[in-house]
Amino acid sequence: MLENFFQPDSVAVIGASRDPEKLGFAVLNNLKEGGYEGRLYPINPKAEEILGLKAYESVLDIEDPVGLAIIVVPSKIVPHVLRECGEKGISAVVIITAGFREAGREGLERERELLDIAKEYDLRVIGPNCLGVIDTDTPLNATFAAGMPPSGPIAFMSQSGALGTAVLDIAMAGRIGFSKFVSLGNKADVSETDLLKAWGEDPSSRVILIYVEGLPDGQEFMRVARDVTRNKPVVAIKSGVTKSGSRAVSSHTGSLAGSEEAYVAAFKQAGVTRAGSMEQVFDYALGFAYQPLLRGNRVGIVTNAGGPGILATDAVERAGLEIPRLSGETVQALKEYLPGAASAANPVDVLGDALADRYEHAIKLVLDDSNVDSVIVIVTPQAMTEIESTAHVVGQLSQESDKPVLACFMGESRIDAGIRILREYDVPNYPFPERVAPALAAMESYRREKDRPVFEPEPCEVCQPPVRELFSQVREQGRVSIGDAEAREVLEAYGFPVPESYLAETPEEAVEMAERIGYPVVLKIASPDILHKTDVGGVKLNVNSPGDVRDAFDLIVYRASRYVPDARVWGCLVQEMVREGREILVGMNRDPQFGPLVAFGLGGIYVEALRDVAFRIAPFSQEEAREMIGEIRSYPLLAGVRGESPADHEAMVDALMRVSQLVTDFPEIVELDINPLTVFDEGQGAVAIDMRLVLESESS
Repeated sequence: MLENFFQPDSVAVIGASRDPEKLGFAVLNNLKEGGYEGRLYPINPKAEEILGLKAYESVLDIEDPVGLAIIVVPSKIVPHVLRECGEKGISAVVIITAGFREAGREGLERERELLDIAKEYDLRVIGPNCLGVIDTDTPLNATFAAGMPPSGPIAFMSQSGALGTAVLDIAMAGRIGFSKFVSLGNKADVSETDLLKAWGEDPSSRVILIYVEGLPDGQEFMRVARDVTRNKPVVAIKSGVTKSGSRAVSSHTGSLAGSEEAYVAAFKQAGVTRAGSMEQVFDYALGFAYQPLLRGNRVGIVTNAGGPGILATDAVERAGLEIPRLSGETVQALKEYLPGAASAANPVDVLGDALADRYEHAIKLVLDDSNVDSVIVIVTPQAMTEIESTAHVVGQLSQESDKPVLACFMGESRIDAGIRILREYDVPNYPFPERVAPALAAMESYRREKDRPVFEPEPCEVCQPPVRELFSQVREQGRVSIGDAEAREVLEAYGFPVPESYLAETPEEAVEMAERIGYPVVLKIASPDILHKTDVGGVKLNVNSPGDVRDAFDLIVYRASRYVPDARVWGCLVQEMVREGREILVGMNRDPQFGPLVAFGLGGIYVEALRDVAFRIAPFSQEEAREMIGEIRSYPLLAGVRGESPADHEAMVDALMRVSQLVTDFPEIVELDINPLTVFDEGQGAVAIDMRLVLESESS
């Protein structure tokens, strides 16, 4: 459906101009000078000819079919010309014109009108307010950027046009080559997900790069990205991830979760490689685009300087990769060839006087070593260094090997000739070791994700009707929050073990229920308006006698009425005192773009202070649930330290899976906390002690 954006038989530029200062001139000139071989139709009612091409008053005046239209006219007449494109039967339109959603309410209404027209005529739109599109294979340069970038195996999409111009300028300097380039602008129609789906099947694109400001349908993006990343890497950078919410949150998870956490989880689950900076985007892209994938995490280093070799070693290990021992045969062969002062261990130091032949011998031996999965070659410009010859050696050995070879030619003036040669061989060069290692780590991470089996969520046995009935009753009462007294029904319906518990409206009832349960017991305030009971002194543990029950009941109710005067107090929940175990938080906050963001971490009152939490977008698999548990920094406390038995991992996985299913089954849940989930030793299960949740308000 998107082919005509990149391989159209003909292009109409609506708003083409004879004035070199106008965008309409730049777009038409780029198409013509960029080597486009299809038919070009300038549309300008005031001109008969532009750049030697016959001009037309309207696209409707063109006799032949038109594959792609580029609109560069004032925003007020864009809807009119877009409708003409629809009447002409044009299937792909790029709207470069600005002045729509980004310009206020009137512009937003005009943009909605564009979308209505596009749907009416079944045409696809990139933009408005964008830079345009480029396909270097066609070749097609339908932008107003300066010049055509070199061809390469990298496809790049960006919501920001200004960023796109900077990226294209970098490419024009010869540092990177593109297969496709798209500036998405306001994304009225075509989005990142649409392009990702199309480029996933594009043989000319080995890696896809995305600059993201926001995703309109996060779940659909994840679904498409999972499929695409099985075949080719996707590298993304997300801007605007600082914490800001459109509504107040009342759960622990709600205060912990933000846009950043949602994107980290979504990209991880979808197999998307996350970059922390634009520098990293292109560092990663070079490795993915021009080198084979890694088969493991073991890195060999060949250098002519000890200091950079040590820096590279540190960087490799910090990136989670391994500096392996070379085989005995490799070490012996290196010792026989290298000078006595050289190092035959990894990193291999060929010394500052190394000529190209010494580099060649060392690199070949290290590449051939079965303990090595990739090689970093470091070159510093010393007095005897043969920079250009060494670059040729590195390039030739890279082409002969099925292992990735990344270069670190350090310097500026003298080293530049070598870097240009490396580009001819498609060997990525990084100016410092600290930039090489993360690129290799990204390649290794992608290799692991690509080779992972596909795990599907496994449904749990649940009983939805009681939950649906409870939610209806709560809404009928004009409430959206559900506290522990009512939340037990939800927990039981979804198969969570819960402690024996009863609601007491008076101290006498509390005593009767405590004796039914057996001492000691716990008393908790029961109120739909008090979700954080400990904040108001609403919990009393280890209550051991009838007198203590009465005193605790009166004190808890008094504190609740004092600290939250308007709260509806139903009494106290009298609950079985559960034996000690590890306290865990399992929660959910519904992200506006990705949906249910499930959290896992140590529970209790310190969860927000420690912020030691792992996140996933629901639904997820048991394997992903296990990964969540292992990701928190305090995981050793769950694994067992100093002779302690490990916590019951299967019980924690089961709890995560049940929450995942609950929040998927009921999208009206916007916040949820089970805190604590008390987890006992391995094989002994877990008990959900306390739960609170918040429903979406009907006015939302």
